[in-house]
Amino acid sequence: MNPNDTFRKEPIGRLISYIHRSQQKYLSRSLGEYGIGGGGQYSFLKAILQSPGTTQEQLTCNLKFDKATTARSVKQLEEAGYIERRTDPDDRRSYLLYPTPKALEFQPVLQRFLDDSNAKMTRDLTDEEERQLILLLQKIRLDF
Repeated sequence: MNPNDTFRKEPIGRLISYIHRSQQKYLSRSLGEYGIGGGGQYSFLKAILQSPGTTQEQLTCNLKFDKATTARSVKQLEEAGYIERRTDPDDRRSYLLYPTPKALEFQPVLQRFLDDSNAKMTRDLTDEEERQLILLLQKIRLDF
């Protein structure tokens, strides 16, 4: 922090929410041309790329979204050609989600946008400040 800056105590939740909304706007604008919209669709795609064969229920639980948001995002990603549903051989009522070749090809582009977003957020931090920020956010993470 610059010594000339005056500290102004603000609600932590509001600051985190503002940062999150700003990042969502940036990613929605950047990824929109690729057919990936808002609502955290990139989070679902990234999770499916990292764990092919996951279920919607697992996505909902792991990403902390509600079931309706998960269902809507999965449907939109499927319609955009990024994922496909396959019937679970162990439970014919359930579907497993897999990335398509289009998603696998897009993966480096997605990662570049995510990396760029993180770089923008931390551009005024030293490496030590960034490390400390991550540690502090991990420390206060709420798991409900």
